[in-house]
Amino acid sequence: MIKNFNDVFTTLQQKGICKRLIVAWGVDSHSIGAAYEAAKKGFVKATLVGDEALIKKVCEEEGLDASVFTIVNNPVELKAVAQAVQMVHDGEGDVLMKGLCSTDKFLRAILNKETGLLPPKGLLSHVSVVENPNYHKLIFFSDMAVVPLPDFRQKVKISGFLLGVAKSFGIEKPKIAFVAASEQMLDSMPACIEAAMLAKMCDRGQIPGCVGDGPLALDVAIDEESVQIKKLRSEVAGDADCLLFPNIESANVFWKTNSKLAVGVRQAGMLVGTTAPCILASRADSVDTKLNSIAEAVMFVSK
Repeated sequence: MIKNFNDVFTTLQQKGICKRLIVAWGVDSHSIGAAYEAAKKGFVKATLVGDEALIKKVCEEEGLDASVFTIVNNPVELKAVAQAVQMVHDGEGDVLMKGLCSTDKFLRAILNKETGLLPPKGLLSHVSVVENPNYHKLIFFSDMAVVPLPDFRQKVKISGFLLGVAKSFGIEKPKIAFVAASEQMLDSMPACIEAAMLAKMCDRGQIPGCVGDGPLALDVAIDEESVQIKKLRSEVAGDADCLLFPNIESANVFWKTNSKLAVGVRQAGMLVGTTAPCILASRADSVDTKLNSIAEAVMFVSK
């Protein structure tokens, strides 16, 4: 069973999985470093699209062998991003990764109707993964980056994305918690009502291949002691694989609380709903977070 990101790396290596990674405007040390580590571990062949002179300068400063990469020289940021997306669109890459470019430029290229990666009437969402030493396995959750306030239909679709990523990590029947402020069925809170509806859809197989419950407050979703104290009966509570948050604020705060207040946390995240997984890393994200995100995307595209 995969319990942490080191297990993910080992799984990819043991299975001999290697995918083509395209980095859009990959001219910064963190993106180049993460792509380098992934390539050295053997689960990607990395192409950097950007200013070749800048790329080689970073490699020299960081002591990295630039020959590990295929470098596509394009010294204009906006054109480099468009070219990287076009390469994935045309089947020249399996995974797209954001480099030093701004998020709006990256998303604009992905959403381009002719050369982008979002199918017609598709939903763009984000799936994050957290390895926290205080929890006994990886936690998959959505959506902390794209959909501000998902409506019910969007929550159904996002649940499918979330479960799909969890299953690509070898979890045959993920346990998904539909998170709200309380595990009580409070009609004054729309998140509680929709969580209960989503849980019933899981029971009926309308959200297939999972065990779902909600509403569940975060404490009972991931803490067995809280479950015992509150005397809650649930197959999911205290052992959730997946957390579907009711809005972007709650999911984003969960991500940042983990990253800033918990020691030893490792994280990953990617865009889903696209024809290929797209790593939407912050320009300030560490090499480790970007490396983990590459691994997440490779696992997903290899399912």
